[in-house]
Amino acid sequence: MRSGLQYIQRGVCLMKADLHIHSDVSDGSATIAQIIEAAKAKGLDAIAVTDHDTLSHRAQIPSDAGIQVLAGVELSTVHRKSNTQAHILGYNIKRPRRITALTEPLLEARNKNSERQAEILIGLGFRIETDKLARADGKYLYKQHIMDWLVATGQVPELFGDFYQTTFKRNGPCAFDIAYTDVFEALRAVKEAGGLAVLAHPGRQKNFWLIPKLVESGLDGLELNHHANGPQDREIIRDYADRFGLFLTGGSDYHGRYEPQPFGIGDFLSEDSGAQAICPAPVSILARSKLKREAQFK
Repeated sequence: MRSGLQYIQRGVCLMKADLHIHSDVSDGSATIAQIIEAAKAKGLDAIAVTDHDTLSHRAQIPSDAGIQVLAGVELSTVHRKSNTQAHILGYNIKRPRRITALTEPLLEARNKNSERQAEILIGLGFRIETDKLARADGKYLYKQHIMDWLVATGQVPELFGDFYQTTFKRNGPCAFDIAYTDVFEALRAVKEAGGLAVLAHPGRQKNFWLIPKLVESGLDGLELNHHANGPQDREIIRDYADRFGLFLTGGSDYHGRYEPQPFGIGDFLSEDSGAQAICPAPVSILARSKLKREAQFK
Protein backbone atom coordinates (compact mmCIF):
# COMPACT_ATOMS: atom_id res chain seq x y z
CA MET A 1 0.00 0.00 0.00
CA ARG A 2 1.72 3.15 -1.21
CA SER A 3 -0.86 5.86 -0.70
CA GLY A 4 0.01 7.05 2.81
CA LEU A 5 2.99 9.33 2.27
CA GLN A 6 1.54 11.12 -0.73
CA TYR A 7 -1.77 11.58 1.11
CA ILE A 8 0.04 12.99 4.12
CA GLN A 9 1.91 15.45 1.90
CA ARG A 10 -1.37 16.56 0.30
CA GLY A 11 -3.06 16.83 3.69
CA VAL A 12 -5.88 14.37 2.99
CA CYS A 13 -4.91 11.31 5.04
CA LEU A 14 -7.67 9.85 7.18
CA MET A 15 -5.72 10.39 10.39
CA LYS A 16 -2.73 12.49 11.30
CA ALA A 17 -0.90 10.12 13.61
CA ASP A 18 2.63 10.39 15.04
CA LEU A 19 3.28 6.87 16.27
CA HIS A 20 6.83 7.22 17.65
CA ILE A 21 7.32 9.62 20.58
CA HIS A 22 9.42 9.43 23.76
CA SER A 23 8.61 11.05 27.09
CA ASP A 24 10.52 11.61 30.31
CA VAL A 25 9.47 8.12 31.38
CA SER A 26 12.46 6.99 29.29
CA ASP A 27 15.00 9.17 27.48
CA GLY A 28 12.80 12.07 26.41
CA SER A 29 12.79 15.47 28.08
CA ALA A 30 9.04 16.28 27.80
CA THR A 31 6.27 15.08 30.06
CA ILE A 32 3.31 13.24 28.60
CA ALA A 33 1.10 16.27 29.31
CA GLN A 34 3.50 18.49 27.35
CA ILE A 35 3.57 15.99 24.48
CA ILE A 36 -0.22 15.88 24.29
CA GLU A 37 -0.46 19.66 24.21
CA ALA A 38 2.15 19.86 21.44
CA ALA A 39 0.30 17.20 19.44
CA LYS A 40 -3.00 19.04 19.78
CA ALA A 41 -1.36 22.31 18.75
CA LYS A 42 -0.05 20.53 15.65
CA GLY A 43 -3.56 19.33 14.78
CA LEU A 44 -2.84 15.64 15.22
CA ASP A 45 -5.58 13.07 15.64
CA ALA A 46 -3.51 10.40 17.37
CA ILE A 47 -0.11 9.84 18.96
CA ALA A 48 1.69 6.87 20.45
CA VAL A 49 4.08 7.31 23.36
CA THR A 50 6.67 4.61 22.71
CA ASP A 51 9.12 4.90 25.58
CA HIS A 52 12.22 2.75 25.56
CA ASP A 53 11.87 -0.64 27.23
CA THR A 54 8.96 0.30 29.48
CA LEU A 55 5.20 0.54 29.59
CA SER A 56 5.17 2.46 32.84
CA HIS A 57 3.80 5.50 31.01
CA ARG A 58 0.47 3.69 30.50
CA ALA A 59 -0.60 4.92 33.93
CA GLN A 60 0.01 8.56 32.93
CA ILE A 61 -2.07 8.61 29.76
CA PRO A 62 -5.41 10.40 30.27
CA SER A 63 -8.60 8.98 28.86
CA ASP A 64 -9.96 12.40 27.88
CA ALA A 65 -6.98 14.01 26.14
CA GLY A 66 -9.01 15.27 23.18
CA ILE A 67 -6.96 13.14 20.79
CA GLN A 68 -6.13 9.45 20.77
CA VAL A 69 -3.11 8.79 22.98
CA LEU A 70 -1.76 5.25 22.83
CA ALA A 71 0.84 3.55 25.00
CA GLY A 72 3.43 1.69 22.95
CA VAL A 73 6.98 0.58 23.62
CA GLU A 74 10.28 0.66 21.74
CA LEU A 75 12.38 -2.38 22.57
CA SER A 76 16.15 -1.98 22.29
CA THR A 77 17.32 -5.18 20.63
CA VAL A 78 20.12 -6.74 18.64
CA HIS A 79 20.52 -9.61 16.19
CA ARG A 80 22.97 -11.65 18.20
CA LYS A 81 24.74 -13.54 15.40
CA SER A 82 25.60 -10.40 13.43
CA ASN A 83 25.54 -7.87 16.30
CA THR A 84 23.14 -5.77 14.20
CA GLN A 85 20.87 -3.40 16.11
CA ALA A 86 17.15 -3.68 15.41
CA HIS A 87 14.54 -1.81 17.44
CA ILE A 88 11.06 -3.26 17.75
CA LEU A 89 8.04 -1.01 18.32
CA GLY A 90 5.18 -2.70 20.13
CA TYR A 91 1.60 -1.42 19.98
CA ASN A 92 -1.76 -2.44 21.44
CA ILE A 93 -0.14 -4.51 24.17
CA LYS A 94 -2.84 -6.48 25.98
CA ARG A 95 -0.64 -8.33 28.48
CA PRO A 96 1.98 -5.82 29.65
CA ARG A 97 3.52 -8.17 32.21
CA ARG A 98 5.01 -10.17 29.34
CA ILE A 99 6.87 -7.04 28.20
CA THR A 100 7.83 -5.98 31.72
CA ALA A 101 9.40 -9.36 32.41
CA LEU A 102 11.65 -8.81 29.40
CA THR A 103 12.53 -5.16 29.97
CA GLU A 104 12.99 -4.73 33.74
CA PRO A 105 16.44 -6.41 33.75
CA LEU A 106 17.41 -4.18 30.81
CA LEU A 107 16.33 -1.03 32.65
CA GLU A 108 18.32 -2.04 35.72
CA ALA A 109 21.39 -2.78 33.58
CA ARG A 110 21.11 0.58 31.80
CA ASN A 111 20.80 2.37 35.14
CA LYS A 112 23.95 0.69 36.49
CA ASN A 113 25.75 1.46 33.24
CA SER A 114 24.87 5.15 33.47
CA GLU A 115 25.80 5.34 37.15
CA ARG A 116 29.20 3.89 36.25
CA GLN A 117 29.57 6.59 33.59
CA ALA A 118 28.75 9.26 36.18
CA GLU A 119 31.35 7.81 38.57
CA ILE A 120 33.99 7.90 35.83
CA LEU A 121 33.23 11.55 35.13
CA ILE A 122 33.41 12.37 38.83
CA GLY A 123 36.82 10.68 38.89
CA LEU A 124 37.86 12.92 36.00
CA GLY A 125 37.04 15.99 38.06
CA PHE A 126 33.47 16.82 37.05
CA ARG A 127 31.05 17.92 39.75
CA ILE A 128 28.06 15.59 39.66
CA GLU A 129 25.56 15.15 42.49
CA THR A 130 24.07 11.81 41.52
CA ASP A 131 21.15 12.13 43.94
CA LYS A 132 20.03 15.28 42.12
CA LEU A 133 20.15 13.93 38.57
CA ALA A 134 16.89 13.56 36.68
CA ARG A 135 15.90 9.94 36.14
CA ALA A 136 13.53 8.23 33.74
CA ASP A 137 10.32 7.31 35.52
CA GLY A 138 12.01 8.71 38.63
CA LYS A 139 14.28 5.65 38.81
CA TYR A 140 16.52 5.02 35.82
CA LEU A 141 19.53 7.10 34.86
CA TYR A 142 20.40 7.71 31.21
CA LYS A 143 23.51 9.39 29.81
CA GLN A 144 21.21 12.21 28.61
CA HIS A 145 20.48 13.02 32.26
CA ILE A 146 24.21 13.21 33.01
CA MET A 147 24.79 15.49 30.04
CA ASP A 148 21.81 17.66 31.02
CA TRP A 149 23.34 18.16 34.49
CA LEU A 150 26.75 19.05 33.05
CA VAL A 151 25.20 21.65 30.75
CA ALA A 152 22.91 23.08 33.45
CA THR A 153 25.85 23.48 35.84
CA GLY A 154 28.02 25.15 33.19
CA GLN A 155 30.62 22.38 33.00
CA VAL A 156 30.10 21.69 29.29
CA PRO A 157 28.65 24.07 26.68
CA GLU A 158 26.06 21.87 24.94
CA LEU A 159 24.33 18.50 25.10
CA PHE A 160 25.62 16.87 21.91
CA GLY A 161 28.77 18.76 20.99
CA ASP A 162 32.43 17.75 21.01
CA PHE A 163 32.41 16.75 24.68
CA TYR A 164 29.61 14.25 24.15
CA GLN A 165 31.24 12.81 21.04
CA THR A 166 34.66 12.37 22.67
CA THR A 167 33.29 11.13 26.00
CA PHE A 168 30.34 8.87 25.19
CA LYS A 169 31.42 8.00 21.63
CA ARG A 170 34.71 7.50 19.71
CA ASN A 171 36.25 5.19 22.33
CA GLY A 172 35.87 7.86 25.01
CA PRO A 173 36.00 7.03 28.74
CA CYS A 174 32.21 6.49 28.86
CA ALA A 175 31.84 4.80 25.47
CA PHE A 176 30.48 1.48 26.73
CA ASP A 177 27.00 0.04 26.61
CA ILE A 178 24.84 -2.79 27.92
CA ALA A 179 23.95 -6.12 26.32
CA TYR A 180 20.63 -5.78 24.52
CA THR A 181 17.77 -8.22 24.14
CA ASP A 182 17.77 -10.57 21.16
CA VAL A 183 15.49 -9.15 18.45
CA PHE A 184 13.57 -12.41 17.96
CA GLU A 185 13.00 -12.75 21.69
CA ALA A 186 11.63 -9.21 21.79
CA LEU A 187 9.38 -9.80 18.80
CA ARG A 188 8.08 -12.99 20.38
CA ALA A 189 7.32 -11.09 23.60
CA VAL A 190 5.25 -8.48 21.75
CA LYS A 191 3.23 -11.16 19.99
CA GLU A 192 2.73 -13.16 23.19
CA ALA A 193 1.56 -9.95 24.84
CA GLY A 194 -1.16 -9.69 22.19
CA GLY A 195 0.46 -6.71 20.47
CA LEU A 196 1.45 -5.54 17.01
CA ALA A 197 5.18 -5.52 16.19
CA VAL A 198 6.86 -2.98 13.91
CA LEU A 199 10.53 -2.73 12.89
CA ALA A 200 11.61 0.81 13.78
CA HIS A 201 13.66 3.02 11.40
CA PRO A 202 15.35 0.21 9.41
CA GLY A 203 17.16 2.85 7.36
CA ARG A 204 19.14 3.87 10.44
CA GLN A 205 20.53 0.40 11.16
CA LYS A 206 20.42 -0.86 7.55
CA ASN A 207 18.89 -4.10 8.80
CA PHE A 208 16.57 -4.69 5.84
CA TRP A 209 17.98 -8.18 5.38
CA LEU A 210 16.41 -9.16 8.71
CA ILE A 211 12.86 -8.44 7.56
CA PRO A 212 12.04 -11.84 6.00
CA LYS A 213 13.13 -13.69 9.15
CA LEU A 214 11.23 -11.22 11.36
CA VAL A 215 8.11 -11.78 9.24
CA GLU A 216 8.42 -15.50 9.91
CA SER A 217 8.37 -14.66 13.62
CA GLY A 218 5.26 -12.51 13.36
CA LEU A 219 6.35 -9.00 12.32
CA ASP A 220 3.31 -6.87 11.45
CA GLY A 221 4.70 -3.64 10.05
CA LEU A 222 7.61 -1.40 9.10
CA GLU A 223 8.30 2.20 10.08
CA LEU A 224 8.49 4.13 6.81
CA ASN A 225 8.21 7.82 7.63
CA HIS A 226 11.17 8.54 9.90
CA HIS A 227 13.92 11.12 9.55
CA ALA A 228 16.61 8.39 9.47
CA ASN A 229 15.05 6.72 6.42
CA GLY A 230 16.35 8.30 3.22
CA PRO A 231 14.57 8.16 -0.17
CA GLN A 232 16.26 4.91 -1.17
CA ASP A 233 15.54 3.40 2.24
CA ARG A 234 11.85 4.24 1.86
CA GLU A 235 11.69 2.53 -1.52
CA ILE A 236 13.25 -0.59 -0.03
CA ILE A 237 10.82 -0.47 2.90
CA ARG A 238 7.84 -0.13 0.57
CA ASP A 239 9.03 -3.08 -1.49
CA TYR A 240 9.32 -5.28 1.59
CA ALA A 241 5.90 -4.16 2.80
CA ASP A 242 4.34 -5.03 -0.56
CA ARG A 243 6.13 -8.38 -0.67
CA PHE A 244 5.10 -9.50 2.80
CA GLY A 245 1.80 -7.68 3.30
CA LEU A 246 3.05 -5.44 6.10
CA PHE A 247 1.47 -2.17 7.14
CA LEU A 248 3.53 1.02 7.19
CA THR A 249 3.88 3.46 10.06
CA GLY A 250 5.77 6.65 10.81
CA GLY A 251 6.62 9.08 13.56
CA SER A 252 8.89 11.85 14.69
CA ASP A 253 10.90 9.78 17.20
CA TYR A 254 10.65 12.90 19.34
CA HIS A 255 12.93 13.11 22.40
CA GLY A 256 12.71 16.84 23.09
CA ARG A 257 16.07 18.39 23.89
CA TYR A 258 17.54 14.93 24.54
CA GLU A 259 18.00 14.20 20.84
CA PRO A 260 20.13 16.24 18.39
CA GLN A 261 17.48 16.63 15.70
CA PRO A 262 15.48 19.60 14.37
CA PHE A 263 12.22 17.67 14.04
CA GLY A 264 9.24 18.01 16.34
CA ILE A 265 6.06 16.16 17.19
CA GLY A 266 3.96 15.65 14.08
CA ASP A 267 6.74 16.35 11.58
CA PHE A 268 6.68 12.70 10.47
CA LEU A 269 3.36 10.87 10.30
CA SER A 270 2.16 7.32 9.89
CA GLU A 271 0.92 5.92 6.63
CA ASP A 272 -2.81 5.26 6.58
CA SER A 273 -2.26 1.50 6.68
CA GLY A 274 -0.35 1.73 9.95
CA ALA A 275 -2.62 4.32 11.53
CA GLN A 276 -5.69 2.24 10.82
CA ALA A 277 -4.09 -0.96 12.10
CA ILE A 278 -2.73 0.55 15.31
CA CYS A 279 -5.23 3.24 16.26
CA PRO A 280 -8.65 2.50 14.77
CA ALA A 281 -10.40 5.75 15.59
CA PRO A 282 -13.90 6.21 16.90
CA VAL A 283 -16.28 7.48 14.26
CA SER A 284 -16.26 10.94 15.88
CA ILE A 285 -12.51 11.33 15.41
CA LEU A 286 -12.59 10.11 11.82
CA ALA A 287 -15.45 12.45 11.02
CA ARG A 288 -13.68 15.41 12.61
CA SER A 289 -10.48 14.53 10.77
CA LYS A 290 -12.28 14.34 7.44
CA LEU A 291 -13.93 17.71 7.97
CA LYS A 292 -10.60 19.24 8.97
CA ARG A 293 -8.89 17.95 5.80
CA GLU A 294 -11.77 19.04 3.55
CA ALA A 295 -11.70 22.54 5.04
CA GLN A 296 -8.14 22.96 3.84
CA PHE A 297 -9.28 22.76 0.23
CA LYS A 298 -12.18 25.20 0.44
